[in-house]
Amino acid sequence: MSTNPPARLGGLLQALSAYLIWTLFPLYFALLHAVSPFEVVAWRILFTLPFCLLVIAAMRQGKELWAALRNPRIVAALTASGLLIGTNWLVYVMAVMHGHVLAASLGYYINPLVNVLTGAVFLRERLSRLQWLAVALAAVGVAILAHDALATLWISVVLALAFAGYGLTRKLAPVDSLSGLTVETVVLLIPAAALLGWQATTPAGLAMGTTMPLSLLLACAGVLTGIPLLLFASAARKLDFSVLGFIQFVTPTGLFLLSLFVFNEPLRSVQLICFLFIWTAIALFCWDMLSRGRNSRKAALQSAGEA
Repeated sequence: MSTNPPARLGGLLQALSAYLIWTLFPLYFALLHAVSPFEVVAWRILFTLPFCLLVIAAMRQGKELWAALRNPRIVAALTASGLLIGTNWLVYVMAVMHGHVLAASLGYYINPLVNVLTGAVFLRERLSRLQWLAVALAAVGVAILAHDALATLWISVVLALAFAGYGLTRKLAPVDSLSGLTVETVVLLIPAAALLGWQATTPAGLAMGTTMPLSLLLACAGVLTGIPLLLFASAARKLDFSVLGFIQFVTPTGLFLLSLFVFNEPLRSVQLICFLFIWTAIALFCWDMLSRGRNSRKAALQSAGEA
């Protein structure tokens, strides 16, 4: 029992770090406003692979990668998760670079609800009454915001479902985070090359190589993509799926703050109402988690004293 709390705490810190990095992505994409979203996603994939291989070499995890590649079930699972995260990347980049930040934010508000329900239905994770109340309140907040953005709701739904499916697949796949991300990137190489080939035939052509600053920014996509995904994949195997889902509220909340204080977007009343519902839901969920954690520690101390 003594090893469980550190593992869960480690998963929590890794998840928070991943979501904080993803929160800052719009600042990075703002620097690439002149580049096609398809090219941005393609370079993200292509530059993520060498980053992963360098980390594998540094950590001497070549055997783990080879073992994953030799297991057909793992390769099949990572193919599915790779296609899901690739879909998420493409839709998210297109949404942000075309000015649909609200739709992207809504997608990442819906995703935790999908994660919680997925954990309860498929993983048999039990939620308390207070946690179910939190889910209901968050659902109301998301529904209010969804009603105000029906034209772009498909963006939100695709983002939510794709990332929920990715998290569930990675949680169930018996592979470490680094090897898993490497295989996922290999799976996406062909689609990425096809995107670059198509972009090269367009009148705009490829942005890579036009200027040194722009090329360096595109090359950084591998590191910026790999680090949070490694953190998330590791956290997904340590945390309850429902807990992981609620931590994700960090990203859309951060996106909201960026839009308000950095991009100077106006705060509408419907957004404020949505946030009140969602922050209340988060407070209830966190309060319940802390209370149950304290009760578990007390029970463990009592059992140790009786022993």
